[in-house]
Amino acid sequence: MGLGNPGPRYAHTRHNVGADVVALLAERHGERLKPGKELALVAEVRAEGRRLALAFPQTFMNDSGRSVVKLVRRFHVAEMGSLVVVHDELDLPLGTVRVKVGGGLAGHNGLRSIKAWLRSDEFLRVRIGIGKPPGGKVSGVDHVLAVPGRWERQQLAEATELAADAVEVILAEGAAVAQNRFNSRQPPGSPFNGA
Repeated sequence: MGLGNPGPRYAHTRHNVGADVVALLAERHGERLKPGKELALVAEVRAEGRRLALAFPQTFMNDSGRSVVKLVRRFHVAEMGSLVVVHDELDLPLGTVRVKVGGGLAGHNGLRSIKAWLRSDEFLRVRIGIGKPPGGKVSGVDHVLAVPGRWERQQLAEATELAADAVEVILAEGAAVAQNRFNSRQPPGSPFNGA
C-alpha cells in the first residue's frame, strides 16, 4: 500500500513517495496500477513465488483508511503483519528508509486514518524520510505537498528504489530481516556513508 494524494496536482510531491514506490514495484514486475473497485489503483504481481497486491488509494491522504479497509477485505488480509504501508516521514532525514512494525503514527494523517478504519496499528510500515522544512520557514503541509528541487528529487528517487527493495525483502525474508538490512543504513549525505 503506497500512500499519497490522487491526481496530477500531487504527482511527485514529497507526500506521494509511497505511491511512487508501489508504481515502481508494479513496473519491476511488468505490471501497472489500474483503477479498482476499492477506491484505489491496483496491480497484482507474483514476487518470490507469492502473490503481491500493490495499491495506491485514490482517496485523499487523510481518508486513506476508507480505501485500505476495502483492499484488506478484497485480498483477505487476515494478519496485519501482512499489510505493508509505504509512506513519507517528516521526522526522518531526507532519503532515509526505515522498516517499522506497528507502533506510533508520528502525526501522519494517512496512518491515523488507516488505524481508525482497521482498528489496529499493527501493520508494517516502510517509512521514507522527506526531512523537515528548512529553517521553519515553510509549514509542514506546504512542505509535504511541494514538488522538491532537483537535488532532493535525486535523493528521493534513490530512496524510492531502496523502499521498493525493502518491500521485496519483507515479502521474501520477513520484517525482521528487512529491519536489520535497512534500518542500519545511514541517510544519504551522512559522514558515515562516505558521502
